[in-house]
Amino acid sequence: MLADTTIRPARESDRASLVRIWERSVSATHHFLTRADIERLRPLVAEELHGNSMDLWILVNANDAPLGFIGIVNDEIEALFLDPAVHRCGGGRRLVAHVQSLRGGALTVDVNEQNDAARAFYESLGFGVVGRSELDDAGRPFPLLHLRRPPPSVFQPRKRS
Repeated sequence: MLADTTIRPARESDRASLVRIWERSVSATHHFLTRADIERLRPLVAEELHGNSMDLWILVNANDAPLGFIGIVNDEIEALFLDPAVHRCGGGRRLVAHVQSLRGGALTVDVNEQNDAARAFYESLGFGVVGRSELDDAGRPFPLLHLRRPPPSVFQPRKRS
């Protein structure tokens, strides 16, 4: 399903699509949020996605339609959302690998403690829990787990002959 996809930088014209992807993804995965929570968050997310605080990379299909995106600031993954139609198809893994290739060093990410699928996803990529916060960044009672993945090893094991 993701064979004819590419990753490219976000454009201003992508921003509304990214908010819609965020909302569909959060509705499908963040079961601890109410509909009212999502409604309150939407304008904040839209503002963040329309700003220039993150480097945004988009996974697009062969028709250049966005399927998902990742936002990164320095070595911190600030956002990673995929349209539910492409969940579990490798898009998230590709987006993380893409930003890893750009940054080269360790990566960090915060995930909601109640989002077991996100934690399992990041742990499958080599991230480990390094801390916890009782409240999210806005002071809401949604505990966060702080995860970190060490930099890629410069050591390559020799192949056996």
